[in-house]
Amino acid sequence: MALSETTRHSDAAIDSMFASLYLQNSLPKFELPEKSTPKEAAYQIISDELMLDSNPRLNLASFVTTWMEPECNKLIMEAINKNYVDMDEYPVTTELQNRCVNIIARMFHASISDKEQAIGVGTVGSSEAIMLAGLAFKRNWQNKRKAQGKPYDKPNIVTGANVQVCWEKFARYFEVELKEVKLREGYYVMDPQKAVELVDDNTICVAAILGSTYNGEFEDVKLLNDLLMEKNNKTKWDTPIHVDAASGGFIAPFLYPNLEWDFRLPLVRSINVSGHKYGLVYAGIGWVVWRGKKDLPEELIFHINYLGADQPTFTLNFSKGG
Repeated sequence: MALSETTRHSDAAIDSMFASLYLQNSLPKFELPEKSTPKEAAYQIISDELMLDSNPRLNLASFVTTWMEPECNKLIMEAINKNYVDMDEYPVTTELQNRCVNIIARMFHASISDKEQAIGVGTVGSSEAIMLAGLAFKRNWQNKRKAQGKPYDKPNIVTGANVQVCWEKFARYFEVELKEVKLREGYYVMDPQKAVELVDDNTICVAAILGSTYNGEFEDVKLLNDLLMEKNNKTKWDTPIHVDAASGGFIAPFLYPNLEWDFRLPLVRSINVSGHKYGLVYAGIGWVVWRGKKDLPEELIFHINYLGADQPTFTLNFSKGG
């Protein structure tokens, strides 16, 4: 959500030449009008104002997209009136998400049989996915510390300084110390050696990035895994890895199929990926998948029953268009 600023001019008004067919008087900008506004006028006013935005087809910045196939537009409009949270009412929509989760988990080499279901969830994007993955790591770490009779009030997470802002949001929102590996000239991703040096017994996970926001570079997850396994063996810790594959998760399996960065590495416990980082897909789609059931604590999953049968859910939001 973008933070909004109010104006001091309470008499600020909207004048629309093209809405004058339906509306004779100006409308207040920051207050409800005294009388109702015809739907045609409301549409015309908002449409005219939105014309001042840039043309998405000309926007070549990151994290954006420009166009989708007409068939995709049709599917979106056919499903947008479904409140996806009601899984009993819309079981086919739920099944389609489950298929996506299973396809992605298998593409990332999760060790699941043909009869097993992958563990994961569709999200609004990688930001929500990272929040969910981080919460799972924090809760698993806390549960382990409680069982050992050790303090569990100072969790930290190790990342490179090149992480996307959603990692800083996770750390601040959920009270986790963010320990960043500083970058250096000529080396603009996290150094695995320095990352492992920052790991201590309060580290809930090390986050590696497959596709840095700065330059698109893949971090060396394989080396990170090997170095961290050595440290875990010496310290008897079990510090895991999360891979933020928002930008590279749908590139590496096809261009670099032999690159080991995913669930082939034993310490990789969860992976997030975005659907809208590559063009031809509107923003608002992502996933997080876990290696197995034990990596997603059961107490984080809510079971609701007031929409019908038992429905497990693990999201930051509730209602969501199909």
